[in-house]
Amino acid sequence: MSALAQLLERHQHEFGPVLPVDLNAPEVTHLDFTAANPVVAQADLRDTASFEELVQQLLAEKDAAIGVGGYLEDRVIYRRSPELFGDAARPRSLHLGVDIWLRAGTPVLAPLDAVVHSVEDNEGFGNYGPTVILQHQLEDTTFYTLYGHLTRRETALLRPGMTVEQGVAFTEVGPAPENGDWPPHLHFQIIADMQDYVGDYPGVALPEEREKYAALCPDPNLILQSQWL
Repeated sequence: MSALAQLLERHQHEFGPVLPVDLNAPEVTHLDFTAANPVVAQADLRDTASFEELVQQLLAEKDAAIGVGGYLEDRVIYRRSPELFGDAARPRSLHLGVDIWLRAGTPVLAPLDAVVHSVEDNEGFGNYGPTVILQHQLEDTTFYTLYGHLTRRETALLRPGMTVEQGVAFTEVGPAPENGDWPPHLHFQIIADMQDYVGDYPGVALPEEREKYAALCPDPNLILQSQWL
């Protein structure tokens, strides 16, 4: 376990929610977007409406309203955007955050006090869309949380250097197509070192980079604390 992961584990009782929903509730379920799920492996993921129908189907099968999952999951869904994630010969498919699949317009909350590090609209099919990166301080350690697939309207109100108090809603989950043309969901990721990135950071890596990025991007469930992750 990395030093940041150990720090977050020690402070788990201090974190607030990232969304105004109970991620331990029975209406939440884990969604599998790997090749092991035949429904996903055979789906038409280039068509966002069909992808949204697939998400709703997966939720309905488990009598759920919200789906979660994805940390260090080797996924097939990025084949929808080979221009971003690489072709079949060398795909980036290892997901570095947690996705929370729920309705667009859901407020996004700061899990602890923060300063806005950067804001960017990462446009393009399959990209993050509107993105916010918050900077946090715990003990003497600085780290970051990334929020992707947001609304343009709310995200455009943010500026680097603005303070965001724990529990305050600072943006919303975005709709397609402005969210990078995905079914509505929040991509939530913890980052130890921004490595000079501003308004963006890899959310998907090559499978052989697993060890490197597991250290740079600890398990988001250290903050989310969902039984389904």
